[in-house]
Amino acid sequence: MIPVAPAAPLVDFSLYLITDQGATKGRELLTVVEEALAGGVRGVQLREKGLSPRDACELAQELRLLTSRYGSRLLINDRVDIALAVGADGVHLPESALPVVVARELLGPSRLIGVSCHSPKGALEAQRQGADFVTLGPLYATPSKARYGAPLGIPPLVEALGSLSIPLFALGGITLERLPELQAAGLHRIALISAILSARAPKAEADTFIRLLQRSAPSS
Repeated sequence: MIPVAPAAPLVDFSLYLITDQGATKGRELLTVVEEALAGGVRGVQLREKGLSPRDACELAQELRLLTSRYGSRLLINDRVDIALAVGADGVHLPESALPVVVARELLGPSRLIGVSCHSPKGALEAQRQGADFVTLGPLYATPSKARYGAPLGIPPLVEALGSLSIPLFALGGITLERLPELQAAGLHRIALISAILSARAPKAEADTFIRLLQRSAPSS
């Protein structure tokens, strides 16, 4: 019998929380992330570009323990070595970083690979290379994504959703008030930073976002 390679874990979360210690309003990052996990977040990306490799690895180890307690996926931004070292569920790659095919060779088939994209064309290319999911943004104006150019708006989101067969998470300036517009466009997954990390009550905010996403999610 020919052995079958294990499939990558499912993208079984609708809210993808991206970390930023500068967005917590002075609170401890792990404390805020745990509140979000308690609110139902089941996908977390460690993205702290200002940390040294040693500090990033230590934080990743702490996050791995924390996310494991809540049954949450943990992905590491751009660092395959750290993802492997801490037993993370995968990596998230910037669009111009390590090619997906190379990351897959290093990670094997059982870990997730997400890719940050800034156009429908980039999202399609990430899918072609074998990404498990993509983020697309910035959708709306937001300081954290200003260097990536003008906000995309809804039409490119609709285009990408219509052409991809892998999950897409929109990000950039997404709020509860803007969520109905995105859902009307057919979106059912979002990536958030400050909307959760800067919230007065991260647990309640995460719970509200997830419940609203579940209402419009297609039935399996």
